[in-house]
Amino acid sequence: MLSRTADHLFWMARYMERAENTARMLDVHVQTALLPQSDDGARRGWEGLLRISELMPAYDAQYREISARDVLHFMVRDERNPSSIVSCLRAARENARAVRGVLTTELWEAHNQTWLELQRVLASGAFERDPGEFFEWVKFRSHVSRGVAYGTMLQDEAFHFLRLGTFLERADNTARMLDVKFHGAPAGGVVDGSGETTTDFYHWSSILRSVSAFEIYRKIYRSVITPERVAELLILRPDMPRSLAACMEEVVRNLEAVRNDHSAEAQRHAGRLRAELRFARIDEILAHGLHAFLTQFLERVNALGTRISQTYLLPVA
Repeated sequence: MLSRTADHLFWMARYMERAENTARMLDVHVQTALLPQSDDGARRGWEGLLRISELMPAYDAQYREISARDVLHFMVRDERNPSSIVSCLRAARENARAVRGVLTTELWEAHNQTWLELQRVLASGAFERDPGEFFEWVKFRSHVSRGVAYGTMLQDEAFHFLRLGTFLERADNTARMLDVKFHGAPAGGVVDGSGETTTDFYHWSSILRSVSAFEIYRKIYRSVITPERVAELLILRPDMPRSLAACMEEVVRNLEAVRNDHSAEAQRHAGRLRAELRFARIDEILAHGLHAFLTQFLERVNALGTRISQTYLLPVA
């Protein structure tokens, strides 16, 4: 059983990754909301964004109706929402503070500076003036934290738990984003010379941009953007950093580095999930239903997170 230090580092990484992924989801939705659509379509889009994070009940308890302004406030600034960007960055900083003596000076300063700058950014009204710029700032601060950790920390057990937190959270968020965005895929639009509609292009390209994969898609496929290839890239490509396959490769690798006498079941579950992604085919996944596949993946990756916590991070009952 590891010390409480590993637990704080695990959750520090998860909260920072969650803040970044929330910023990515909000950014892509703000962009797609600019496309021509009905009021009811826009409302359903914001509702889908709440459901992707399982926040609909919490939102309904505080707001009377769904609007872009209220959803953005709830998911960015509302401290009553434990998954808001403000709450996540605070939790990441508090977990870092709890193990400040273990962190390198650079890593502690990265988290502390992020929290202090967040107060200034929100107080200045910068978020309301340009949400896109604010979301880019959140992503940049997450990159700084991750890069400083990788470049300055001793690569011991604590480091591997930090990495585990990052990639478990990333896998969860990528799966959620895919599920909601495919469910809300547009139908119709103006067809261009390639057979691709303008609505399709902006919808799928915005999804790719939300995970920094637009240029990667063009490099790999060199063709029009299709839903099948977007799904393949973000689920099965191990060389795509935010894909489900890439996340599970990292989870298995880091679990191997911290294995002990009680970790066999956690390693077995992670290895089986990685193997299924490694040998799956996108046509088979789509034939059986993408929603069913992603729902099952989310259940399994969250069960894996629970098993890791029970094995390493919480006292054994």
